[in-house]
Amino acid sequence: MNIKHLIASLSIFAVLASASAQNNIAEEVAWVIGDEPIYKSDIEKAYQEMLQNREPVKGDPYCVIPEELAINRLFLHQADIDTVEVQEAMVQQQADQHMNYLIAELGSREKVEQYLNMPFSQFRESVVSNMRDRSRIAQVRHSLVQNVKVTPSDVRRYYSTLSQDSLPMVPLEVEVQIVTLKPLIPREEIDNVKARLREYSDRVNKGESEFSTLAILYSEDPGSSVRGGELGFSGRAAYVPEFAAVAFNLNDPKKASKIVETEYGYHIIQLIEKRGDRINVRHILLKPKVSDKDLTDALNRMDSIRADIADNKFSFEEAARFLSHDKDTRYSRGVMVNSNDRSRNYGTTRFEMSDLAPEIARAVANMQPGDISDAFVMKDPKHNSEIVAIVKLTRRVDAHTANLADDFQLIKSMYENHVQNDIVRKWLDKKISETYVRIEDGWRGCDFVHKGWIKARKGDGKNDD
Repeated sequence: MNIKHLIASLSIFAVLASASAQNNIAEEVAWVIGDEPIYKSDIEKAYQEMLQNREPVKGDPYCVIPEELAINRLFLHQADIDTVEVQEAMVQQQADQHMNYLIAELGSREKVEQYLNMPFSQFRESVVSNMRDRSRIAQVRHSLVQNVKVTPSDVRRYYSTLSQDSLPMVPLEVEVQIVTLKPLIPREEIDNVKARLREYSDRVNKGESEFSTLAILYSEDPGSSVRGGELGFSGRAAYVPEFAAVAFNLNDPKKASKIVETEYGYHIIQLIEKRGDRINVRHILLKPKVSDKDLTDALNRMDSIRADIADNKFSFEEAARFLSHDKDTRYSRGVMVNSNDRSRNYGTTRFEMSDLAPEIARAVANMQPGDISDAFVMKDPKHNSEIVAIVKLTRRVDAHTANLADDFQLIKSMYENHVQNDIVRKWLDKKISETYVRIEDGWRGCDFVHKGWIKARKGDGKNDD
């Protein structure tokens, strides 16, 4: 993700929040919703951000953008009426994660300020405000549709009303089971890593070296090493338990922690600052190196496991349960779950080929259901390390037009969205009719999604000024 896309993900309107706060009295008003104005500059700046980020706009941006802003105002007004509250700690943590990512991409807070042309703290507050608003809007929307219940007969009736042309094309999808092995690392290599970390810790504790300098020089965490190992403010849930247990017990910012072992490798940690239930720490990560011999040995062990499965000594599912090192699938018979949050199959066992790790996609490309691959080396995306795997193709659904037999969940999701969108649309239409709206000259000649924005004056049927 590049920086422009990151800022877009925070919402273009968050980027504009601080600019809107500085609007002067002479600023041109485009819309008024209730007693809140929407300024022309807000719309212009939002449009420029959309152009920079190459975001598609369905229709005239000078119609789409102000209508979206107006809709958000209506949701937020309802949130005020319903006294909708957010989990402030969660909002702060999410904001910190976004800001930490910005720092990681650009290198420092100062460079972030230069890029944004505003103080870091000011931009962070706009992000927090936007996230808080988005959370409140989401809660209002959820309250409107939470009682929607969909039955299989509802889905079948909905499917029967759809024309063949309106049904989506479903690409090739597969369901896969996996068994993985991590190469065994010699004790000598682990001892060497620990010795290096003890040396770094001693140098910091004696005041001979700055922790941040050592992190830049030696840490193997590419995301934080460029920032001197700094991870940014986060809550306990952001870290694996072993790391959090040590990090949240640190009290002396001048000292380095004891060595901490996690699934990612070995760390030492230094406290920077505590703020309530959040902390900012630095760390140095070192990973024991896997030699070619270690990798070959792991491949040979996996070949033996595959041969035993083929000889019916035990099943693939038993191998996944008792032999696999993949803790995410070990207790589900090796069944992989789609964790690609950009996929329409997120959270299910179905994968489009592009959702799979490249090595797995290549392995299953020419397999048939029931086939088990040869052992292969792959990059563990979670830990950025090499592991050995075999996979079993359990189901293959070729590209096709969506149908009830193969794609019931997809059709069900389409129907749920249809019902929910209809409920929200009707609610918005009613809310618009009850709310004072004024659209200034030059902003009314639009084909709005919702038709009630432009009010008629009493007596003559013309637009209300």
